[in-house]
Amino acid sequence: MTLTVRRLGRIGYQEGLDLQLALVEERRAEAISDTLLLLEHPPVVTMGRSATDADILVPREELDRAGASVHRITRGGETTYHGPGQMVGYLIANLYDHQRKLKRFIENLEEVFIRLLAERYDVTAGRDPEHRGVWVGSEKITAIGIAVSRGITMHGFAFNVNTELSHFGWIIPCGITDRGQTSLQALRGAPVPMTEAEDAVIDAFSKVFGYSVSESLDSPA
Repeated sequence: MTLTVRRLGRIGYQEGLDLQLALVEERRAEAISDTLLLLEHPPVVTMGRSATDADILVPREELDRAGASVHRITRGGETTYHGPGQMVGYLIANLYDHQRKLKRFIENLEEVFIRLLAERYDVTAGRDPEHRGVWVGSEKITAIGIAVSRGITMHGFAFNVNTELSHFGWIIPCGITDRGQTSLQALRGAPVPMTEAEDAVIDAFSKVFGYSVSESLDSPA
């Protein structure tokens, strides 16, 4: 299987969502291979199908002052935050090419980050039996949320590389009140170049999913 990777830099949330929706239709028509979009967003709160207004802990005026928008979306899960320094990955994949097993697909996504954190950064991470995502102790470093439309996946993961962790205080992340958030920067004590982290993610994707990776050269910067 081939995975096409597009590095998009920082783009608006709605722009990223519109691109995903277009790529889902192209993937369904077999016009493209499985595709991974790697990008950052300006500050944004996203609310999945299980989210409630009570998940947002601060007045909307505070979000407005920070330039943060709020979007209700179709992925599973509750409320999460995206912002600069966080690597967001949107995976447009045909689930029929992955034995139609969504649970295994999500477990493989988690394995990507467990493996790269151990191999590239000497960080021991794992799963939590109660909550999806990848955890370092009781702190989440990668959130995962997938939607499936007639066999094609969209949305994906949010990997805290150099994320401003205080912004998670705006919300109840994924409905979890008794756990924290961490980032590569917090664990290593210094920022990590985003390109370096993207390279690590791409390499781990090829190993875990068995992809042959092709990078698109016409991705917007």
